[in-house]
Amino acid sequence: MPTFTPADLEAIRLSAKVAVAATIVSLPFGIAVAYVMSYLSFRGKTVVEVLLNLPLTLPPVVIGYLLLLLLGKKGWLGGMLDAAGIRVVFTWYAAVIASAVVGFPLLVRSIRIAMESIDERLIQASRTLGARWYDSLSTVILPLSLRGIVAGSSLMFGRSLGEFGATIIVAGNIPGVTQTMPLAIYDYASSPGGEKAALALCLVSAGLSLAVLFLHEYLGSRVTRRS
Repeated sequence: MPTFTPADLEAIRLSAKVAVAATIVSLPFGIAVAYVMSYLSFRGKTVVEVLLNLPLTLPPVVIGYLLLLLLGKKGWLGGMLDAAGIRVVFTWYAAVIASAVVGFPLLVRSIRIAMESIDERLIQASRTLGARWYDSLSTVILPLSLRGIVAGSSLMFGRSLGEFGATIIVAGNIPGVTQTMPLAIYDYASSPGGEKAALALCLVSAGLSLAVLFLHEYLGSRVTRRS
């Protein structure tokens, strides 16, 4: 049975913490963006579509560097945060932001697919009965999009667990502070004699990913049965 050091256990805990935080923070924005892209028409929608999907094609290291430029002390947003006494870069908050940015397109895409599959007549019927857009959203669109929301959240969580490139740039690889499982595995794999420890963490990562997938299938089947 593999043994884990306190630093390993902290890396596992931090990975789960970052993944949960990134998913929770991103979910309201993901729902809002999916709604806008599904039901509203506006000039420049194609440009917004491209920008939303850009993190899927950009190397994560590039995303991390752009976030570093934005959130660093000399960055536009980082300068304002630093003036307010708030430090983001090289903290676990930066790891959350990096994971959220990288996984956001997956979240939006899953929710959007679910929203666009809803029968338009149901939405029109609710509006005919006097429902405002937010009433239709809360009583028709969101309940019928629940499977997509669950799927998107699962993908977001799983992607956050495995995030490496953007995290190491904007959050660093500080044991006990910002070192997540992928970063700890990288350290072990690049150190002589660290193969067993790297494999042990790989097994933990695989186990967590399997648990997320099983939970996704379970929740998805329950939502389908209720529908």
